[in-house]
Amino acid sequence: MKGAALALLLGVLLLINMTIAVAGQTGTLHDFTVEDVYGEPFDLGSLKGKKVMVVNTASKCGLTPQYEDLEGLYREYADQGFVVIGFPANNFSNQEPGTNEQIIEFCQSNFGVTFPMMSKISVRGEDMAPVYRWLTQKSQNGKMDSEISWNFQKYLIDEQGHLVDVLNPRENPRSEKVLNWLNN
Repeated sequence: MKGAALALLLGVLLLINMTIAVAGQTGTLHDFTVEDVYGEPFDLGSLKGKKVMVVNTASKCGLTPQYEDLEGLYREYADQGFVVIGFPANNFSNQEPGTNEQIIEFCQSNFGVTFPMMSKISVRGEDMAPVYRWLTQKSQNGKMDSEISWNFQKYLIDEQGHLVDVLNPRENPRSEKVLNWLNN
């Protein structure tokens, strides 16, 4: 019994050591599985080979009309391997107070949103979602540190799942910078 317990302990310690080693390495967006707005797992690895714009969204924000441009961009470039991923978040002035059901109803009825929407998460603070830790920490994404300054901050991800750039919340989703990125 002692030998089995020792072997188990050594196995657990090896697993912990491997986890710590992997945690220090940079990964890609494709390493994450999140929950979609319907409560189903959404494997971001399914986006390999596509350019991705990740956006933290809110329904009661002065920037909420950006949903229209996000949807238009998605529809225009989807067949060229582009996807928008919306992450509703209530981190700024209680501007996303609704449930997932209320959020998707709002997005579809007001802006015709068809791009993938995820479950509401936190994009800053102690309870920041792991995917947003990756997006905002150079130690995890290998590219840059950033801070989510408000709703509708946009992250551009290349086909291999690497962070390319971050756009401030007020920058239009159809800005020249985004269109140049999509067309190159």
